[in-house]
Amino acid sequence: MIRVILRRILISIPVLIGISLVVFFLIKLQPGDPLVGMISPETTPEQKQEMLRQAGYLDPVGIQYLRWASRAIFGDFGYSLHSGAPVLTLINERVLNTLLLAGTSLFITLLIALPLGIYLGLRRGSYADISVSLLSFIIVSIPVFFIAILLVKVFAMNLHWFPVSGVSTLGSNNSGIDRLIDVAKHLVLPAVALAVGNIAIFSRYLRSSISELTRQNFIRALFAKGMKRSGVIFPHLLKNAAKPLITVVGMEIPALLSSTLLTEIIFNWPGIGRLSFDAIQARDYPLLMGVVLFLAVITLAINIIADILYALADPRVRLTP
Repeated sequence: MIRVILRRILISIPVLIGISLVVFFLIKLQPGDPLVGMISPETTPEQKQEMLRQAGYLDPVGIQYLRWASRAIFGDFGYSLHSGAPVLTLINERVLNTLLLAGTSLFITLLIALPLGIYLGLRRGSYADISVSLLSFIIVSIPVFFIAILLVKVFAMNLHWFPVSGVSTLGSNNSGIDRLIDVAKHLVLPAVALAVGNIAIFSRYLRSSISELTRQNFIRALFAKGMKRSGVIFPHLLKNAAKPLITVVGMEIPALLSSTLLTEIIFNWPGIGRLSFDAIQARDYPLLMGVVLFLAVITLAINIIADILYALADPRVRLTP
C-alpha cells in the first residue's frame, strides 16, 4: 500500500508542474496588462512602465514563472492586485464554502444514486429501468446552470420555500441551531442543482455494474442456495461494484468543483468559483493563477485518495509491481 501511495505522489509531481506551466503561460498570453482599469487615466506611459517594472511584469517570462513557482511551493501565491490581500488568505476565506457546497451535493448524490442504482441493476429491462434510463439521459443533457435557474424560478420565486442567494440571511445575527438552519436553507437549492446531473450519472454506472455482477456465476450460486437478497447485495454485490463506483466518483469530484463556478454565480454563493469569476472580471492574474493551481492540487489529492480506496477494494492493485 505504501508503494502505491508513493508511486501516485511521484506521478502527481510532474503533472502539477505541467499544470502550473500551462496556467501561467495561458494567463500571460492574455492581451493587455494587469494594471488596466486600476490606474488613473492621467498616468503617463512612463509612469505605467515604471509600475509594471516594479511589479516584475516586464521581466522575462521564464524568470517570472520561476519566481512565481518557487513561492507557490511554499503556499505563497502573491497578492491580489484588486484587494491587495494575500491570495492564499482570500482562498482560505472561500474554500470552506465551496467544500460545504460540493460535499453536500455529493452526499445528496450518493444518498439517492446508490439505492436507485442497486434497484435498477436488480431489475434490468423492467419498466422502471427503462423509464429511469430515459429520464437520466434527458437530465444529463441539461446544463447545470439551466437546472439552477429552474430551481430558483420554481422554489425561490414562485413557492418562496428557499432563499435565492448567499450563504446566510443578510443582517441576521443567528447563532447555534438557528444559524445551521439558516445556512441549510441557503444550501439546498445550489446543492440540489449540482446533484441532479450526478445522480443520473452515478445511478447509471452502478446499475450497469450491479446488472453485470448478477450474471456472474458466483452470484447466481448464492441465489440458488436460497440466500436472502440482502445477504447477497451488501457483502457481495456492493463490494464488487464499489471498484468502478470509486473510479467514477474520483473522476466526477473535479468536475463537481468546476461546476460550482456557474452555480456559485447564479446563487451568489461566496466560494472559490465566485472568487475566480471576480478575478477574471478584475483581470486579477495573481489571484486567478492561485485559484486554478489550488484547485489543481485538490484535484490531484482527490485522485490519489481514489487510487488508495481502489487499492483497498481490489487487492490485485496492491500486488501490482
